[in-house]
Amino acid sequence: MVFAIEEINNRNDILPGVKLGYKIYDSCGSVEMTTRASLSLVNGNGENTSVISCSKSDTVQAIIGQTSSSSTIAISATVGPVNIPVVSHFATCACLSDRKKYPSFFRTVPSDYYQSRALAKLVRYFGWTWVGALCSDSDYGNNGINEFIIAAKEEGICVEYSKAFFRTDPREKILKVVEIIKASTSKVIVAFVSYSDIGVLLKEMALQNMTGFQWIGSESWISDLNPANVQWQHILKGSMGFAIPKAQINGLREFLIKHNPASDIAIYRELWEAIFDCKISTQDNADIKHMCMGNESLDQVQNHYTDVSELRLANNVYKAVYAVAYALHNRYSCSKLESKQQSPIACTNITDNKPWQVVNELKKLHFTTVTGEDVYFDENGDPAARYELLNWQLDKDGKIVFVKVGFFDGSLQTHLQLSFHNISIAWAHNKPQVPVSVCSPSCPPGTRKAVQKGRPICCFDCIPCAEGEISNITDSITCIKCPPELWSNDKKTTCVLKLVEFLSFEEIMGSILVSFSLLGVSFTICIAVIFFEHKDTPIVRANNSELSFLLLFSLTLCFLCSLTFIGQPSKWSCMLRHTAFGITFVLCISCVLGKTVVVLMAFRATLPGSNVMKWFGPQQQRLSVLAFTLIQVLICVLWLTISPPFPYKNMKYYNEKIILECNVGSAIGFWAVLGYIGLLAVLCFILAFLARKLPDNFNEAKFITFSMLIFCAVWITFIPAYVSSPGKFTVAVEIFAILASSFGLLICIFVPKCYIIILKPEKNTKKQIMVKAIAK
Repeated sequence: MVFAIEEINNRNDILPGVKLGYKIYDSCGSVEMTTRASLSLVNGNGENTSVISCSKSDTVQAIIGQTSSSSTIAISATVGPVNIPVVSHFATCACLSDRKKYPSFFRTVPSDYYQSRALAKLVRYFGWTWVGALCSDSDYGNNGINEFIIAAKEEGICVEYSKAFFRTDPREKILKVVEIIKASTSKVIVAFVSYSDIGVLLKEMALQNMTGFQWIGSESWISDLNPANVQWQHILKGSMGFAIPKAQINGLREFLIKHNPASDIAIYRELWEAIFDCKISTQDNADIKHMCMGNESLDQVQNHYTDVSELRLANNVYKAVYAVAYALHNRYSCSKLESKQQSPIACTNITDNKPWQVVNELKKLHFTTVTGEDVYFDENGDPAARYELLNWQLDKDGKIVFVKVGFFDGSLQTHLQLSFHNISIAWAHNKPQVPVSVCSPSCPPGTRKAVQKGRPICCFDCIPCAEGEISNITDSITCIKCPPELWSNDKKTTCVLKLVEFLSFEEIMGSILVSFSLLGVSFTICIAVIFFEHKDTPIVRANNSELSFLLLFSLTLCFLCSLTFIGQPSKWSCMLRHTAFGITFVLCISCVLGKTVVVLMAFRATLPGSNVMKWFGPQQQRLSVLAFTLIQVLICVLWLTISPPFPYKNMKYYNEKIILECNVGSAIGFWAVLGYIGLLAVLCFILAFLARKLPDNFNEAKFITFSMLIFCAVWITFIPAYVSSPGKFTVAVEIFAILASSFGLLICIFVPKCYIIILKPEKNTKKQIMVKAIAK
């Protein structure tokens, strides 16, 4: 401070013709003494030690200080009502940014509000979500750690414990803090502790050899050499934290070493006695042996006083003095002439300056120091938040050195504020890997976090995602449900296309059904060939050969229509399979119904005086088959016109796969087709049942009865099986019903006749048929 004042007084561009003076009070770290000193400064009652006569009263224009937040709060609260500016170089408590309580407070050190958030970002950057917190039991420590806890919560960090202590606390209280640290599971300690307080804690930890903790420090002690001495370095090695950026002040070392005990300032005499371990001669101590000779030199002295390599707080003091000087300069300086009007302007007399006017100048102040650093204050009196990230590393001699490994700039965008240099970081556990400090291990992709009851959110269990849900990031709090057409893979990390299921030709069940369908076609063709070759035989002619061939043709179509149910459903295949099935089966049943009616009519025709056959001759038989079939065709046309079947992705039955099937469209149309087939089958069964006891030459009615019984049984059984069958088995059941009923008709009606034609040709004569008829 003295160096800066003398430098300003020797300059002509700042406050020309005005010399700055100062008064120094030692508060001894006491709030009470700080308050007394501030009142003395306000009242002008301090002792004037200057030999120069001043033209102004002893009331100061500004106060530089204090170092601690608690003492600075006392000063600001005291002088705030009279608007004397207070510019602190190291009071970081965020509470001092309250303009209503401290209207004249400014500082050249960033507020703990920014440092707390910088610490939280640093902790989060390295993945530490489970940390302990220590603080000084003071305004600085309590406010700082509270701001950190708030910021940590926003970053998703949990604080396992938060304890405050003070250097004057009884040892029992310090030991309790040590026991809490020892019992904790977190390996990272965030210490918002004053440099003067941390020693009492480190002493107890050293006695218990508590090492391996990763310390994250506040600017109060992270750049201080006292905690970094050999006594504590095994505990604090690898420590990391934010510090005030250091600067180089040209001429400061020369200024420091030029002083001697002849100075009128008492602090220099005390310094001389402390460094050279001697006493300056006075009348009271003339008989002391270790008297200072007066020729001692500070040039060769290497200690904290002469070391200007870590100018951090000193630079803040330097900027604070210059801020006040520039504020006074802006208030006092004037232009002799206005640039445009060339008229004289009255200049402000320095003796008329009021402290509140200096406050106003400080609010709008913006200047650049000799080192190129911009200095200004925001609306709360705070400067821009800039910190160096320091890491405690051992040099070749085994001594702690502060290595700058990163930087924090609060004026940048959030994601750019914290940056790291390409420098390796030393960790507390002496390993190259970043230490781990979490309450629970990270949940891998495919799982989600479930908070443990009664514990902080950082303590959780990893729950696997449910079927159909995924999580593709680490520590996901929720599982994402896959879209309808997708499903989770085995690891639940990504959604994949669901397996599409339909009855295909390639699979075994599809191949078997195709084989049976082709077997039925082949069997039908063989029977047709046999009937064609023996079309003139009595047994073929007696059973209405025209309807028999039409029935065989319709059965061939029935066997073939089952093939349309196999393969991937499409718009046309869905419409074809249901309409082809409905029409071919009606054609088949119509033929069977015609044959049944012919049997009945033929028997009636044998009765005396009956001419019924002329009403149901071949022409009428063809028309009846055509009429019955056209009705089904009409039903199918209406069905396809109003609401035709269409391919449908059924995702309800199975979660993990899609059933590709044909939706019937109109349920009424579908059941109308089946109902019409059933109606004809029941009618045919009734008529055949009535004709079952006719003479043997017309005994085809027995076989028709049995075939219709099989047909009805198959389709009655089909309905519940169709409704309850899952996926592609629904189609398989439908194909099975088609094949079973077709084989039933083919075997029951035609196989007995083929047996007689091929194996019993002697019975295939008109005589044999007539004999049986007479016998009956």
